Amino acid sequence: MAIKDSLYTSIASSLAKDGYIVLTNFLPSQIMQQLYDHVIALPNESFHQARVGSKNNLQLNNKVRNDKSLWLCKKHPIEKNYLAIMEECRIQLNKRLFLGIQHFEAHFSYYKTGSFYQRHIDSFQGQSHRIVSSVFYLNPDWSDDNGGELILYEPDSDNILCTIRPHFGTMVLFLSEEFPHEVLPTKYDRYSIAGWFHTDNITD
Repeated sequence: MAIKDSLYTSIASSLAKDGYIVLTNFLPSQIMQQLYDHVIALPNESFHQARVGSKNNLQLNNKVRNDKSLWLCKKHPIEKNYLAIMEECRIQLNKRLFLGIQHFEAHFSYYKTGSFYQRHIDSFQGQSHRIVSSVFYLNPDWSDDNGGELILYEPDSDNILCTIRPHFGTMVLFLSEEFPHEVLPTKYDRYSIAGWFHTDNITD
């Protein structure tokens, strides 16, 4: 088991109380290294320009975001392993919080130098099946002055709730409908896995 049972309890408790949690060294070092080695070995043409909007109205808008993405699938062993870990997380969150989550999806996010994602929200209330958002960082030796921070804002506010630097092995989980957030411009290539827990098997 990649994650200890006590960690699931901490995640559930924080989501119930605060709506978010930031964890360091979320996975064993061997798994983190495998994911990093895998993502940096992927050809650049594998990544596609990320879009904004809902499933039926996706658009390119480089003024809002200019990162690239590649969806994880179960065909590759390393990607399959990560998805299996998050599937167990889905089961454990349902067990503790009764969220009715039925599906998890994720993609690699690649922010090349200068890339950003302006303030947005992952799930508009009552209009999406996204319940919990996740971001897992794959950036060894990331310096605090390299930029690329994730900024979480207080709900319905411009007040900054939390600033998360994309250090290797850091995992962020938060309620999708509650927290506006943005990614500040990065000064170096930045990798992560963005994921969402859904209440059904239909992806957004």
